[in-house]
Amino acid sequence: MLASPSSMINQVKFEDEPEVRDLFITVDEPESHITAIETFITYRIATKTTRSEFDSSEFEVRRRYQDFLWLKSRLEDAHPTLIIPPLPEKFIVKGMVERFNDDFIETRRKALHKFLNRIADHPTLTFNEDFKIFLTAQAWELTSHKKQGPGLLSRMGQTIKAVASSVRGVKNRPEEFTELGEYVDDFGQKISVLDKVSQRIHKEEKDYYEELKEYGPIYTLWSASEEDLVEPLRGVAGCIDKCCKVTEALNSQLSSDLIPIIHEYVLYSETLSGVLRRRDLIQAELDGKVDALVNRKADKEVLKEEIEKLEDKVECANNALKADWERWTKNMQTDLKATFLNMADSRINHYEECLATWESFLSSQSYDEQFDAQEDGS
Repeated sequence: MLASPSSMINQVKFEDEPEVRDLFITVDEPESHITAIETFITYRIATKTTRSEFDSSEFEVRRRYQDFLWLKSRLEDAHPTLIIPPLPEKFIVKGMVERFNDDFIETRRKALHKFLNRIADHPTLTFNEDFKIFLTAQAWELTSHKKQGPGLLSRMGQTIKAVASSVRGVKNRPEEFTELGEYVDDFGQKISVLDKVSQRIHKEEKDYYEELKEYGPIYTLWSASEEDLVEPLRGVAGCIDKCCKVTEALNSQLSSDLIPIIHEYVLYSETLSGVLRRRDLIQAELDGKVDALVNRKADKEVLKEEIEKLEDKVECANNALKADWERWTKNMQTDLKATFLNMADSRINHYEECLATWESFLSSQSYDEQFDAQEDGS
């Protein structure tokens, strides 16, 4: 990571950032749907708000994953240089859990819940009209609204422009955005390594827990055939059982608290790269008009007017990205710091509980030995 990301940021703030939350969203009650064509899950979206632009204070709708994808796409179209929260992948990492089992559905539900609430907490995205429609429209209304979006040819044209600008490059990119791009690349590499290692550790600890569950009962069975070792063998079995329980709790916390946060920021790194590409696309459009004016390839007055509009567009895009980058950086640092501190705390508690369990066993055995020695002496 760069030493000081804030050094790249102008003091641009979102002036309309709400001071008090007035929009509360819950994603729950997943429901399976099986048709002749497909199988999919819908989730209940419950919304409570005090905003005057809403027709009611409470709404309840059901949405499927494709609806979330539509919302994200619309937000990116409307706010190309704002950092849109990432969605969980359509398909999960191979080997983690089967698609549509309870663990997968619950993991996705939590991610979708976070996605909507991050939008709700964003000072600009929260007032997006498509976001409001997503939260309030009935299924048929949402379907009708989707059809009003940009068509396939329009989206293909945008893709072609993006590819062309990436090949051509951006000649006049400000240095601060080049530095920001380097930061994003570095951040993405590091967080991806953390993600892979965390996933591997979680798998290994799950395997350890499963072995531990089989380990304790062996001592109990052994005690049935060793009269002189009954108490110590049962004591060991009891210690292993207690350690097994705290290990299960540790693994559960790892899978629910650490891994989702790390993986979310892997997805965020991809989102940031996309934002920078869209900023460059706007810059490239301006550069092309300036080149055309210099080479006099079109009417100069028309080009000058287009250039002025594009200069304003680039400035707005740059300012939006700077302000949102500063906001995202603070949130990222807060999230990761809290996550790492919780991980450290849970690790300490796990080892302390295991240590106390085994020390208690040793103390009881020492007491028994002293008692037996006294009896032999008498």
